[in-house]
Amino acid sequence: MRSFLIGLFLLSAFAWNLKSVSAHTTVNGGGAAIGEQPLSKIAIHKAVLALRESASVKAYPSLLGLKGEDMEWVDVELEHPEPSENDWVGVFSPAKFNASSCYQESDFEMQSPYICSAPIKYKFAIESNLSYTKAGKATIRFQLINQRADFSFALFSGGLSNVRQIVATTHSFVLQPKLVAVSSYITFANPKAPLFPRLAQGKSWNEMSVTWTSGYNIDEAIPFVEWGLKGHQQGRTPGGTLTFTRNSMCGSPARTVGWRDPGFIHTGFLKELWPNTRYTYKLGHILNNGSYIWSKTYSFKSSPFPGQDSLQRVIIFGDLGKAERDGSNEYSNYQPGSLNTTDQLINDLENFDIVFHIGDLVYANGYISQWDQFTSQVEPIASAVPYMVASGNHERDWPGTGSFYDMPDSGGECGVLAETMFYVPAKNRAKYSTDFGMFHFCIADTEHDWRKGSEQYKFIEKCLASADRQKQPWLIFAAHRPLGYTSNEYYAQEGSFEEPMGRENLQRLWQRYKVDIAFYGHVHSYERSCPIYKRKCVNSETSHYSGTVKGTIHVVVGGGGSHLSAFSPVNTTWSLFKDYDFGFVKLTAFNHSSLLFEYKKSSDGKVYDSFTISRDYRDVLACVHDGCEPTT
Repeated sequence: MRSFLIGLFLLSAFAWNLKSVSAHTTVNGGGAAIGEQPLSKIAIHKAVLALRESASVKAYPSLLGLKGEDMEWVDVELEHPEPSENDWVGVFSPAKFNASSCYQESDFEMQSPYICSAPIKYKFAIESNLSYTKAGKATIRFQLINQRADFSFALFSGGLSNVRQIVATTHSFVLQPKLVAVSSYITFANPKAPLFPRLAQGKSWNEMSVTWTSGYNIDEAIPFVEWGLKGHQQGRTPGGTLTFTRNSMCGSPARTVGWRDPGFIHTGFLKELWPNTRYTYKLGHILNNGSYIWSKTYSFKSSPFPGQDSLQRVIIFGDLGKAERDGSNEYSNYQPGSLNTTDQLINDLENFDIVFHIGDLVYANGYISQWDQFTSQVEPIASAVPYMVASGNHERDWPGTGSFYDMPDSGGECGVLAETMFYVPAKNRAKYSTDFGMFHFCIADTEHDWRKGSEQYKFIEKCLASADRQKQPWLIFAAHRPLGYTSNEYYAQEGSFEEPMGRENLQRLWQRYKVDIAFYGHVHSYERSCPIYKRKCVNSETSHYSGTVKGTIHVVVGGGGSHLSAFSPVNTTWSLFKDYDFGFVKLTAFNHSSLLFEYKKSSDGKVYDSFTISRDYRDVLACVHDGCEPTT
């Protein structure tokens, strides 16, 4: 009954949402508008004041993080004399969410009393008590993370959207968010504490970057990392500080109701690391009065020396997104697999060394509060191993901002959040190369031009050509959109089984430099091709490959967590394995001549597809069709 009522209400709001969130939906692998950011369902700019003395919202405990916790559960007690199935509770941070004036775009109408910002999460009241509509009382639990500001909880009636309901044929009424009651404020003991460290490879193999978030600007405190060999004396490295403002955003909702102060983003560089060595570190800030603020202590193992012959394990996936462990925001099946993937990786942390998240990180789509939620979700992973990211359409694309696709998928973020919150070893923060032991990675940026003659095409060729295949036999290409091969139904209907102009421009490079595997996200499923060149399989094997590298294996691994993308009914001859499910890939290099590929489902962590590659250096040197310069 509860699900039916919520579904009935959301269905009635559908027409309004199509218009109001058109800037937040995207055309992805499925070809149609798919998956709204849950917060975009709320017409908060249309909310009206309807406070009731007999209604109340009480939240406790009022002070969180007394023992240094950065995450706490909060109980919210509701009471409403006229309850309905449309009543919902929004969590607002900062706690004061109404103001006499708000920033607004010319085409973004607001009405008094001007609620300036969307909540950071929400739940319907009937979720916790099915008898709420009769009793008018309920207790809801929310999980909060430290986000540098206080919190309040607001009870709304009238549903999420401003939409007219028609009763019979002669009567109608307007469902509209009405603010009924607000709780007192609650806060964390130290809302500015340094949190959510994210490791990444530096610009050289023996350098690790640490990025974190705090509420301290440089005029309040000096950021640094205290680190060193585990069990030895620790040294200190200063951290740089970045932030951005509302004016850095390119459009709504990032500039309007989705805006939230991001705090300050700090990065320190830990240099001259010994290979394969365990280090400990913690984040610190020296306040103006000389006192110190500390994070908890973390550890990581430094990267292997380039070409080092040792066990090296890599995780690759795309399109993870964030989900809420308290069940909030779950009204559009937006990112159903996100926590499963995250938890499988957390449980297996001891068995991999580096992660590549190839685009579509958060799906915040202009609701900036969600970036804190995401960095909190992946913290157990990103604080322990390098967490390398790529640029996707939901990070970068916005009309008129120079993205290759003139789409509104980023919700007005236009790359600012991704390029500030996560470090990659490149000045342009979008495309880069990095070495990890026997692997050489070339990470492309599909949201900027990659066609032959472009600046990025030259970068890709230089990156592939720079691999020393004697030391680093495993050459990996990765990008967000499928530039190679995919059987997704949209790309099949489009007629190319690829991102248009993708492989036509790049397949000569993959072939010439003998790329072993090319990985893509964007399509939310898993698919593996045969070793292929110009649409033809160049090897009849399916589970073991050896000898000369005659073609590249293309893998779509976009089932990290967001809603799934359907396959075309067309059976392409080059597709060896498909899975309409959530999962990720693990690469294990045992030595210079032996590589294991495994695809694992997020639901159980078990292997559902695999193959091995065995070869020697002379097999990489051998000439194949279009793989060597012509000679006379």
